[in-house]
Amino acid sequence: MDPITLFALANGAVSAVKAGCKLYKDIKGAAGDVKEVLKDLDDQFHKVYPSNKPPSVEARNQFIKEKNRVIELNKRDGETTNIYQEIGEHLGTYYDNMNKCIALFEEEERRAKTEVYTGSDSLGKRALQRVLMMKQLQQMEVDLRELMVYQSPPELGALYTEVEEMMGVMGKQQKILIVQEMKRHEIAERRRKQKLHQLHINISIGIGAILTAAFFTLLLSYIVEDRIKKYPQYGDEWIPKSEKQRKRESEPQVFVGR
Repeated sequence: MDPITLFALANGAVSAVKAGCKLYKDIKGAAGDVKEVLKDLDDQFHKVYPSNKPPSVEARNQFIKEKNRVIELNKRDGETTNIYQEIGEHLGTYYDNMNKCIALFEEEERRAKTEVYTGSDSLGKRALQRVLMMKQLQQMEVDLRELMVYQSPPELGALYTEVEEMMGVMGKQQKILIVQEMKRHEIAERRRKQKLHQLHINISIGIGAILTAAFFTLLLSYIVEDRIKKYPQYGDEWIPKSEKQRKRESEPQVFVGR
């Protein structure tokens, strides 16, 4: 579980909630009697561009585009239930990853009091990163509350409150589980490193033994070769001939036929 990844997931969920709220609000605004909405758009347009002040081509195209958008949104009135559910899911994703981030930060602070940091980043860099992430997470929460409670239809504000309360309870449970998971991962990682270290030691011992054996084999070969050159009477085998063998070989050989 990487805080940067969790932060990115939380940030993505916030963006999805904002997009969903905008779509929900637009559909709700275009729902009902679309003729009245279109008539209101016409009145506003003609008020800005009366008969003696014709609109530009760009302004007229923009007006037509807006009317078509309202018509399309009106057709999607039945989709608001799905959008409502999707917003709730994205809120849950945001709170889930936010709570995991906070739990990781708190666990890191606890471990920093009893363990020596050995990571590649400096302590100052990690502290700054943690502070910036916490501030951004807090700002995300403020933006979400402002958007859903004050800038969106009332039912979205109620959804936000319900999800916030539910995730508050689940967040406490998650914090305990995350800390337990981190400890299990830490123990498993320590064991893995110990096994890897022992494997490296065994490999080093094995390589050392092979090199030592090879050295003594070469040394013995050199000694035998030197002995063969200097003392040929002892034979050209690895094991030199004994005095008895040399005496027997020096005696005349008698061959007895059948």
